[in-house]
Amino acid sequence: MIATFQSLLERLREVLAGKRALFVLSLLGLLTGILVGVVISLFRFSMELPQTALLPGGNPENYEALSWEVRLCLASGGGLLMGLLFHFASPQPLRVGVLHVLERLSYNEAHLPFKNMLMQFIGGVLAVFSGQSVGREGPSVHIGAANASLLGQLLRLPNTSIRTLVGCGAAAAIAASFNTPLAGVIFAMEVILMEYTIAGFTPIILSAVSATVVCRLVFGNEPILTLQQVSLSSFWELPAIVLMGIVIGGLAALFIRITRLITFYGQRLTIVLRMTLAGILVGLIAIICPEVMGVGADSFDLIALGELGLTALLLILLAKILATSISVGLSIPGGLIGPTVFIGAIAGGIAGQLLSAQFDNFSEIGLYTLLGMGAMMSATLQAPLAALLALLELSGNQNIIFPAMLAVVSANLCAQELFKCQSIFMSQFKEIGLDYRNDPISQHLRRIAVDTVINNAYVVSEPVIKRAAAIAYLTSKPDWLLIRRSDDVNLLMPAADLARYLENTMQQDEQEEIELLEIPAKRRQLGTVNLGSTLQYAQQLINETDAEALYVIRRIGQSADRIYGIITPEEIEKHYRF
Repeated sequence: MIATFQSLLERLREVLAGKRALFVLSLLGLLTGILVGVVISLFRFSMELPQTALLPGGNPENYEALSWEVRLCLASGGGLLMGLLFHFASPQPLRVGVLHVLERLSYNEAHLPFKNMLMQFIGGVLAVFSGQSVGREGPSVHIGAANASLLGQLLRLPNTSIRTLVGCGAAAAIAASFNTPLAGVIFAMEVILMEYTIAGFTPIILSAVSATVVCRLVFGNEPILTLQQVSLSSFWELPAIVLMGIVIGGLAALFIRITRLITFYGQRLTIVLRMTLAGILVGLIAIICPEVMGVGADSFDLIALGELGLTALLLILLAKILATSISVGLSIPGGLIGPTVFIGAIAGGIAGQLLSAQFDNFSEIGLYTLLGMGAMMSATLQAPLAALLALLELSGNQNIIFPAMLAVVSANLCAQELFKCQSIFMSQFKEIGLDYRNDPISQHLRRIAVDTVINNAYVVSEPVIKRAAAIAYLTSKPDWLLIRRSDDVNLLMPAADLARYLENTMQQDEQEEIELLEIPAKRRQLGTVNLGSTLQYAQQLINETDAEALYVIRRIGQSADRIYGIITPEEIEKHYRF
């Protein structure tokens, strides 16, 4: 039975490396969506049940009803508890959230570890329940991507396939969390994978759809936003919408830079001190402005209906930007998209109130509230299409797409071109000393598995061989000799150099010993790369180590491995020109 299962897995890996990979990936995407849908449903229950049970009125966002002493203690105690949890979990700080997913995609062949996912699950529940200024989408993306990656690792799939599954897991997580399957697909492409591929769309769509089905079976199909249908009243409002988008782009740039600054200085603190400080600061802000705790979704209707005054909105806006920057910059294991959307809603509500005070026949404040949400999300994440589709699916109102496009584009251009800001994830990524390589060459190379380009024309040799053995090696017309040394420093030598040496010496004694390390030849130091790796990772190994070429292996035990072929920089370079 075990042998049959292993044979099926081997066949699966062969198919994923061939022309029918899309069909198998699509089935795996469907399976991933179901798995992630179940896990994210459990995650949502773990957060919402204690909130509903302990917060006044059973409202999971009703932190405003708590006394200021309870708010301060809840946020501070939550920060301390999370800091201790992460401190004792690992001697090295464990990264979680979207940043961790991007790091593993860029540096670790999309292999996400189980321990980080477990800590994200527990930490995310504590962060949301204790009222930190974070949302559930960041933890959800990490949990979904990690489940998908672990499934791929369990099946020992090629890393190119695991990368696609990580995109499936991220899309499924967003879909299951917010009942927004299409936004989940585009978020995975635009923010996580940072590329659109035909091969990736089908499995990611199936994953998002299947996760949404699971979510709707568990939580129903109620929309998250219950605003009345709003629409643009006059084309004369378009300049005002553009101006609002520009202002929100500036707010996004401010938010990104404050978060980046706090991230920079926060790295100097221990994880316990960092998270405890974040909890204390959020608690202190919540004494004056309790709306900063949680995402702030319970205040959305009040903003959209204009029931909060301008002074209150301005105070909440500034407090929410500061509290969210502190929470995110000091490593609280929560998401930033929910709070970012709330910040945009406040800014849009302010714009709507200002316009309604000056003009009688302009659109309702609710329209500007929605537009502000999309503009802020887009400018902060640099993901305009994901923001537009999230706005459409959350509101269920197609009338807002036309004005939303203007708001989103103007906010994006302002943040990116005027203030020179990258997305908040990329800004934080660089602040912690990492770099996400997303140039066209890297994109192309990480779609190619090494087993599709390896050179199989090689023979394995000892450093000292008989002339008869050398002649026998050359009869198979190899390109390379892989010289395995006792000191584990393996070398690669062109077979042509051995042939040239035999021709020049013209010795007839077949028992003559030939020192392969002494004869004239262009030898290269070898490194190893796993059979399931991508060409991007192979190139990274060559660039960052002493290796001048790689031999491709697959582990078959604790110490044994099987050699599949050779990869040289020249072979990789051939794939630059596409």
